[in-house]
Amino acid sequence: MNPEMHEPQRIRNLPVSFFSMIMGLTGFTIALQKVEALLGGTWSLATGFLFFTGALFVLITILYSVKMVRHWDAVIKEFNHPTKLSFFPTFSISLLLLSIASLPLNRTVSLVLWVVGTAVHLVFTVRILSIWIQQTKFEIHHMSPAWFIPVVGNILIPIAGVEHFSAEISWFFFSVGFVFWIALFVIFLYRIFFHHPMAEKLLPTLFILIAPPAVGFISLLKLTGEVNDFARILYYFALFLLILLVSQFQLFTKIRFYLSWWAYSFPMAALTIATFALFKESQNQAFLWIGLLLGTLLAVLVAVLLVRTTVAVMRKQICVAED
Repeated sequence: MNPEMHEPQRIRNLPVSFFSMIMGLTGFTIALQKVEALLGGTWSLATGFLFFTGALFVLITILYSVKMVRHWDAVIKEFNHPTKLSFFPTFSISLLLLSIASLPLNRTVSLVLWVVGTAVHLVFTVRILSIWIQQTKFEIHHMSPAWFIPVVGNILIPIAGVEHFSAEISWFFFSVGFVFWIALFVIFLYRIFFHHPMAEKLLPTLFILIAPPAVGFISLLKLTGEVNDFARILYYFALFLLILLVSQFQLFTKIRFYLSWWAYSFPMAALTIATFALFKESQNQAFLWIGLLLGTLLAVLVAVLLVRTTVAVMRKQICVAED
C-alpha cells in the first residue's frame, strides 16, 4: 500500500463503535464520583477522568467527522449494516452520559449536553426503528445485544433529565426505552436459544444485556425518588444477568481483542452505580461491599481496556478493512 494512502484508509475504516469507549469511560467516571461522595473526600480523580473522557470524545468526534466528509460512502455502508447500525446512537448516549457526569460540576454544561444528546438520540431512535420496520434484508441471526443500544439511551435520559425539565419528558423516554427493551429481550432469547451462536467478535456484547435493567433502576429511582418493588426487580435481574454471564467466563477468555470488548465496561459501570445508589437509599452494608467489589473490578477492567486499545491502535490493528 502506498504510505501516503495509509492514514486516509485508516480514517475510512474508523468504526462508529469507537464511541462505546466514551460510554465505558464516562460510566466509570460517574462510578468514581459515587465512591468519592461515599468517602467524603475532596480529591478530584473523577473530575480529572471526566476531562480526559471529554477530550477523548472531542477527538473521536473530530476523526469521525473527517470520515463523514471524506468517506461518506463508508459511513452509509456502516449505517446500512445490521449490527453496526445500532452503534450510531453511542454518540448521543456519550453526550447524555457526559451530561450526567458534568451535572455536579456545571449545570449549564450538563443542560446543553442533555438537550443535544436527547434530540440526537430521539432522531436515531426513530430512524433505526423505521429501518427495522421497513427492512427486507435482516435475518434473525443478525440480531445481537448491540440492538439494545438505542433502547438503553432512552432509559438513560431521565437521570439528568429530571434535573433540567419536567419529569413528564423523562417519563416519555423511559416508557419508550422500557417497552422496547422487553420486546427486544424476548426476541434475543429466541435468537440465542434456537439459532446459531453469535460470532466471536460480538460475544462481549452479551454484557449489554445488563445495562437496560441496571440503568432502568437508576432512572426509576430518579423519577420516583424511592426504591420501590419494581425498582428492586430491575436491580436484582441485572445482578442475576451478571452472575449468569460470569458463569460463562470460559467463553469470554477465548475471545481475541476487538473494539467490542468495550461492551464489558458500560454495563458493569451501570450496575456498580445502581448498587451504590441502592446502598445510599437502604443503608444496607451488603450493597456497599457489593458496590466496592464491582467498582474494583470495573477499575481493573477499564485499565485493561485502555492498555489493550492503546496497544492495538499503535500496532494499527484497529481501523482496518473488514471482510
